[in-house]
Amino acid sequence: MTIKDIANHLKISWDTIKEIQKAYLKRRYKSIKLKNIKQIAIEEISIGKGHQYLTIVMDLQTGQILHAEKGKGGDALKPFWQKIKASKAQIQAVSIDMSPAYLRAVIENLPNVPIVFDRFHVVKLFNDKLSDFRRALYNHLCDPDEQKLIKGTRWLLLKNPENLQGDKREPERLQKALEINQPLSTVYYMKEELRQIWNQADKETGEKVISNWINLANASNIPMLKKFAKTLALHKIRILAYYDYAISTGPLEGTNNKIKTMKRQAYGYRDFEFFKLKLFDLHTKKYALIG
Repeated sequence: MTIKDIANHLKISWDTIKEIQKAYLKRRYKSIKLKNIKQIAIEEISIGKGHQYLTIVMDLQTGQILHAEKGKGGDALKPFWQKIKASKAQIQAVSIDMSPAYLRAVIENLPNVPIVFDRFHVVKLFNDKLSDFRRALYNHLCDPDEQKLIKGTRWLLLKNPENLQGDKREPERLQKALEINQPLSTVYYMKEELRQIWNQADKETGEKVISNWINLANASNIPMLKKFAKTLALHKIRILAYYDYAISTGPLEGTNNKIKTMKRQAYGYRDFEFFKLKLFDLHTKKYALIG
């Protein structure tokens, strides 16, 4: 039930119901307890047009949002670090995407805490590079028939093989495109090998897989693969930290969907303090009462 529904039912103004709820949430979240926090995820979300972002910190044990601040750089986390230090919380691990700003901020403020790069962001980064590689290849092909084959493969290349639809002949179409261009075939199969880094029985085997991937990429003489291999080598510890702490920023993605629902009901969004309070309360309900 939304604020509008309650206001209509009680025959009082929307603003009155909103202020009642805001006062309740301010009392409830006046001081968020951080002492027992063990594992957190940090990510930015888009909250409006014109590159407006919000930096979110979530407790991965409870799903509660602990911090929300405008911006997507390290500055947006400064109030959170102050509260963490005051609470004397013993953070065990932090999951982030591959943002240099967040990486720097965590290293500076939690210098001895393991950082786990979100596996899906690592794969997404490679998929972005794969899309760029396909586009550049298409632009350099002279044969119209080959161009036609490559043009229709963008989403096929990004799909996991098990998700290709046989009734639409997607496996056959992808195979034809890969057969006409060896570099594209190499990059595609390296994408599939990349996914295996996180699917091993233990960290030691995972390290062998990532080292093998780096060696194969360097031996390929494909600049895009060699450049990505440098990224993996630089962040190998943070990628393999998944085997010590199997965490990701995935729960924040689910929360982001709830926030989008709130934005669609965004009568109260102009009041940023109220919006933040609603974020702190999201973990308690399936649907946010805001509209």
